[in-house]
Amino acid sequence: MFNIRVSIWPAVILAIICYYIGVYVIDKMKWTIPSFGLSFLGKYVIHFIVFLTLLGLSAYILMVFGSGLGISDESNRRNLNPKLNFFSQLLWFGALLLLSYKMILEERLTWKKAFIYGAIYAVVMSLFVLVAYRTPLIIMLFTAIIIIHYVVKRVKLTWFLTTLLVIGVAFSMFSFIRVLTEDRSLEFNNRDQPDVELTEDARDKLLTAEQKVNQTPLWIRALNEESVTGHIVLSTIMEYTQENGYLNGEIHKGVFSTILPGEQISPRMRVTEVVNSVSVEKGKVITRGNRTTTPTFIGQLFLDGGYLLVAIGFFLYGVLISLIYNKVKQAGIRSFHSVAYAFTITLFTVSMHTGFLDLIFILMLGFVIIASSIMKRDRGQIRI
Repeated sequence: MFNIRVSIWPAVILAIICYYIGVYVIDKMKWTIPSFGLSFLGKYVIHFIVFLTLLGLSAYILMVFGSGLGISDESNRRNLNPKLNFFSQLLWFGALLLLSYKMILEERLTWKKAFIYGAIYAVVMSLFVLVAYRTPLIIMLFTAIIIIHYVVKRVKLTWFLTTLLVIGVAFSMFSFIRVLTEDRSLEFNNRDQPDVELTEDARDKLLTAEQKVNQTPLWIRALNEESVTGHIVLSTIMEYTQENGYLNGEIHKGVFSTILPGEQISPRMRVTEVVNSVSVEKGKVITRGNRTTTPTFIGQLFLDGGYLLVAIGFFLYGVLISLIYNKVKQAGIRSFHSVAYAFTITLFTVSMHTGFLDLIFILMLGFVIIASSIMKRDRGQIRI
């Protein structure tokens, strides 16, 4: 339907290779994150996380009472107070770190304690179900799986893949239901395609492609929508750069410019402009107007700097993951470093689809890295 012309595989393969080079180099050198001479602040980390959690809870309450529940109406979700929404993310972030760290410090995790932790976890997740945002839920779920793997019981590959499938289907259906319940009378939800001049042959090909796709039931298409969309977006980004060149940092600059006064274009809205500028010529839009596009982590790097930036970005990603993991091996499983490792690897895994373009996530990652570097080893922890 979208007439994809550029293969994404060279960029994907390059990203994987550079990631493992970064992991190999740091693992070989046995380097870890330095403390930057701030170890004396380690005892205050947990107190600060508690403060962030309370700040997030306050922002969440004010946001919901002021803007309503996003799950009840798509327009509510899009019009949540941006400042309160920003700070409300600290609620799930703080709860995630505190609960994960508490579980790790348990010498013997009984079923009763596990139930209590799980119940608190479920309550926090349900709060973000109500505002209809999936990313916090995915991060919390996968971080929890990694913590369980290290502390409670090793997760078998078959069990993990089954869980992955169930979660994937559940969140795809989450998006599907959200689309079905949107108010089509609003201009924001308009699904009209662009009125462009196409050759008779191109129009016939487009109609034939649509007919083939429409033979598959809508709910089945929803199951693999996220992965297909990622492929379409990345290929279109690569096609755009062939004609127009790279944006030379404009996308990543936009992460920080969105907090400036006045009207600013978000990075994902800029991605929407880019991909639609290519697809409209083919008689389709990839993303409806006034909506954002998730560029994939590879896509955001490629759009700003091509293969070179993809190589640098994934090399640094491998370096960072290995630095934190070496800290875990050095200090032991029952330490805050395990929480930092689980959160970091989950955040980057989610960004494979969404891109790493949210300022709040960048700040969260920075905090976790600094906290891991200055937290001292806890007593009684178990070595790997």
